[in-house]
Amino acid sequence: SPLPLIEKYGDAGRILSLHIKDRKVNNGANMPLGQGDTPLALALQLMKKKGYTFPADIELEYKIPENSDAVTEVGKCVEFCKSVLA
Repeated sequence: SPLPLIEKYGDAGRILSLHIKDRKVNNGANMPLGQGDTPLALALQLMKKKGYTFPADIELEYKIPENSDAVTEVGKCVEFCKSVLA
């Protein structure tokens, strides 16, 4: 889990930004945020709880569905982030 590293280096002020994406375990496919196995919700909640001020940048690395576009998909990612931080 990346959480101990985020906490260790976040508390030390050594993280300048966090690039977030989601994927399945064991080198699995990249997925929309919240649909993979990465503990993104916990990482974002840790950042909020600790009051970290470094940004969490969304990495759009999954295959965009044919009926969508990058702007729409990033919007979905933002909504995921907002929902876990509400």
